[in-house]
Amino acid sequence: MTMHLSVIICTHNPRKSYIENVIDSLKAQTSPFQHWELILVDNASDEYLKDKINLKWHPNSRFIREEKLGLTSARLAGIRESQAETLVFVDDDNVLDVNYIEEVIRISNEFPFLGAWGGQIFGKYEVPPPEWAEPYLPKLGIREFDQIKWSNLVHQYETTPCGAGICVRKRVAEEYARLVSESSERLKLGRIGQALTAGEDSDLAFTACDVGLGMGIFPSLKLTHLIPSKRLEKTYLIRLIEGMNYSQRILDSLRGKSPIPRKITWTSKIKEFYYLRRISKTKREFYLAQQRGFDRAVETLRDTTSPLSKDNV
Repeated sequence: MTMHLSVIICTHNPRKSYIENVIDSLKAQTSPFQHWELILVDNASDEYLKDKINLKWHPNSRFIREEKLGLTSARLAGIRESQAETLVFVDDDNVLDVNYIEEVIRISNEFPFLGAWGGQIFGKYEVPPPEWAEPYLPKLGIREFDQIKWSNLVHQYETTPCGAGICVRKRVAEEYARLVSESSERLKLGRIGQALTAGEDSDLAFTACDVGLGMGIFPSLKLTHLIPSKRLEKTYLIRLIEGMNYSQRILDSLRGKSPIPRKITWTSKIKEFYYLRRISKTKREFYLAQQRGFDRAVETLRDTTSPLSKDNV
């Protein structure tokens, strides 16, 4: 039988109950094991996961160890190890619906012009989200929709898949790996330890457009994102908003869309002062986090060398 997919789990010090749920969802897949391989990338965990997680139930599974910390480094290791023509990246807190892999194979066959695609992401919370957090839950990767959408336009985020459960063709993944090898800045995108940077998911998806393919999202692809209580704490979400806004500007620059520094004048300061007085304390904290992320990115882009040179800012 033909092996259609490489399912790649990248993890660093996973929560035991969460990774067990992830593995159980893979065991329950409707697609026969012979159609897909399973690769678990142990990204510099404190304890070797090969001794902690059982993958013997899958006839074509293996562990690899990536000592360089960071989600991008772990994904690159998975790309190098993969053997199928379509790759599915599964985070260590993603519980796939039972037909997820079967749907990925169907989409891969029926939409050959797409190089990257993803689906709906539902949140399962350890504790109920507080009311003030509702506007920020999409930043945790929650995404619900009811229509198929695709495009071949970079920066078209409406059709850009999220990182959780993202599917890419091997030639897209290999081109992305080449881009990262030529740009040290790309290695700084994505989670690195406790740093809440991001952007590598979109960069990977945009690479589909680089090779003449498109990106898409499909409501039939569904997974559940397990969200611990600490990710609903205000301090965490504020750090997340700042990190994501910073990463977005870095990614924009890598993709030829450099941010324009804010023009701070007395008029703008007065407007911002009165705006901040009108909104709640919580909204004010998140607004300031966004601005810090933006300003920090602009400063980074000023200080770095090619391709993010001062001339680009």
